[in-house]
Amino acid sequence: MQLSGIPTLEGFSPRRRNLLKSSAALIAAAGAASMTGGTSTASAQPTTAPKPSVRGLSGQRHVGFMLAHEQFTVPQLLDIGTSATKAGFSLLATSDHIQPWQANEGHAGEAWVTMGALGARIQPAWMGTTVTCPTFRYHPAVVAQAFATLSHLYPGRVFLGVGSGEALNEKAATGTWPVWQERWDRLVEAIDIVRHLWTGEPVGFAGKFYTVNAKLYDPPPQPIPLLTAANGKKSMRLAGLHGDGLITDPDTWKKHKAEWEGGAKEAGKDPSTMPVLVEKFVVVGDKDEAAKSAELWRFLPKAFKKYYNVVDPAEIQKQADAQVPLEQVMSSMAIGMDPAIHIAAVQELFDSGVTIVNVHSGQQDQQKVIDFYGRSVLPKLTG
Repeated sequence: MQLSGIPTLEGFSPRRRNLLKSSAALIAAAGAASMTGGTSTASAQPTTAPKPSVRGLSGQRHVGFMLAHEQFTVPQLLDIGTSATKAGFSLLATSDHIQPWQANEGHAGEAWVTMGALGARIQPAWMGTTVTCPTFRYHPAVVAQAFATLSHLYPGRVFLGVGSGEALNEKAATGTWPVWQERWDRLVEAIDIVRHLWTGEPVGFAGKFYTVNAKLYDPPPQPIPLLTAANGKKSMRLAGLHGDGLITDPDTWKKHKAEWEGGAKEAGKDPSTMPVLVEKFVVVGDKDEAAKSAELWRFLPKAFKKYYNVVDPAEIQKQADAQVPLEQVMSSMAIGMDPAIHIAAVQELFDSGVTIVNVHSGQQDQQKVIDFYGRSVLPKLTG
């Protein structure tokens, strides 16, 4: 399959034709504008109405649990993830960093290794990254191969979340950190490469940023949902255009939901059938415990307004300590020992159209949170 032209479905095996019915593979096979002529632009439009490839993630609600590689070691995360799924969380999301956001968080294990080790313990829960940047630290072909391999180990349970990255990962590891528009142009091109490789057909492409002449000899046995992260108005529309689903935060979802829906509709997709994952910070405890958690995640209010351009986690921590009051961080958390507080926070997101509420607690005692939710929150959610 040559990406420099406009490939068709002719010549594909029946198995590959079925796989090409995933949203992006069909876009690519019909000749998405972003993959023709050897260039890629963030405004590229698909030429064919895509069909969703999200299956078990669409039409269902999930409460996920965040595995924070910034705060815990990989062995700890294996135990945390196992406990979470036993308590009733049906999805696990993992951060994917080479450094933590703040130096005081203390850790940064490799997310794909964690997922490989964890999958056998958490059947039948979903797992995936929120998010992987497939453009600098990882080449898109390597991302395609890694997640295809994970999907053979745990078929029908792996999703890939992608984003345009942060300097603390991409610039720190490669020395490369272009302006926002180029980072998104790279992401769009990378998404198309990943999806083409997942078909299992030969891929020959010389684009603006990447050259690929390869095929995956072990492509995914079924389509892998590819969710795109966004934290602003422009990126929300682009995520709707190019992703099978969305990863975002509560504030961005509230402000710019219409942008994402508009982008999805423009690409011929039905946003009501697409998964939306929103991360919700919680604390099972009092204000003092919330303040301890907030100290580790103090960067959050300015994460994608300022700190994503800072390379050094120690510098991010220093700036956050000086610029972000703890009360501002805590104001977006669900805090308390009353189950009603947490039930309401999750239910509100579900009622707004979110399909995956990803619970994230910065508390050191993760088991306390897991037990509380498993006993007092998850069984009482509606729908």
